[in-house]
Amino acid sequence: MSITTAPAHPAGNNDPALTAADRAVKRARVLDILSAAGRESVLLTSHTAVSWYLDGGRVGISLASEPVAAVLVTAGGDHLVTFNNEAPRLAAEEIPAGITVHEVPWHGSLTDVAGWFGPGRPPATEAELAGELRLARRSLLPGELGRYRGLCRESAEILTDVLSLSTPHTTERQLAAALAQRVVAAGADPLVLLVNGESRVQHRHPLPTDAPLGRRAMAVVCARRDGMIANVTRWVRFDGGTGAELDAEARIARVEADIFNATVPGASISGVLAEIRLAYARHGFGTGQWQHHHQGGPAGYAGRDPRATDAVSDTAALDQPFTWNPSGPGVKIEDTVLLTASGICPLSVDSRWPASEVNGILRPVTLQL
Repeated sequence: MSITTAPAHPAGNNDPALTAADRAVKRARVLDILSAAGRESVLLTSHTAVSWYLDGGRVGISLASEPVAAVLVTAGGDHLVTFNNEAPRLAAEEIPAGITVHEVPWHGSLTDVAGWFGPGRPPATEAELAGELRLARRSLLPGELGRYRGLCRESAEILTDVLSLSTPHTTERQLAAALAQRVVAAGADPLVLLVNGESRVQHRHPLPTDAPLGRRAMAVVCARRDGMIANVTRWVRFDGGTGAELDAEARIARVEADIFNATVPGASISGVLAEIRLAYARHGFGTGQWQHHHQGGPAGYAGRDPRATDAVSDTAALDQPFTWNPSGPGVKIEDTVLLTASGICPLSVDSRWPASEVNGILRPVTLQL
């Protein structure tokens, strides 16, 4: 069964004109990729690629599952396939105009293209063109950049509001629950919520427990809205801090400043990672500190798109978001930022949060209550 959607734009996209303009650019980019590869079509199947191509359309039900829709891009048009129990909602609320929708039974296959589209040359899989598709979405377009700025700012504001009300007796789970409530109320998905109090400060990916926060705590929010993900870390302290803590916090901010300096148009992601190694040693953390936790990388429609490793040959581009997250024993700093013509511009900013200037950029410091 096939239907054509009425003019609409995905929930959360506030300017239909910008959405239509952005989508036209995205479609042209994908068609150029197909032409260069000598392929007739490509089937997009991941949350990252489908959400990007649909300008943030919500195509997931469970946060732990694959999308309930796939998109076939051809020179003749765009086709979305979904299950029969999902099609009415998607057509009414999530799918942009001009996309033909194909339904399959709820127990059917989204990837059996011949079964719902018809016989022909098999489309390229997303995996075959993964690198090219990633480069096609690295620079944000005007409409999506406006939405992303809003999400990043609101994520920072949520952390300010919730952490400002915390006490040493607040438990990690209570703090995570308060953050989750605010993220969902903002129309976003809480993809990651991490909290550690004083007793668990050594863990860099701390899933919350019933432990009280104690003297100091870290909270991490990764929130997804309109397909894009904001990543933010903040610290709170209920005393003046020790000399060692204050020193480590200042040094990790200088590591981040060196990373920002290395993140320039044309820089390779692997080259930035090489600079990160040097920055840790330069600021007293030792040459091996980078091995204890991933360092982040490009951001946007995935938490990291991709995570920086020596194998990543991608280069940085203007209007590309990044989330670098250098960390050391008991310290970490993380914001979602944008690479602009004038340098790094932090997006996840709340002016109410205390900050200090590092290499000309205001960076968050620990909130002392």
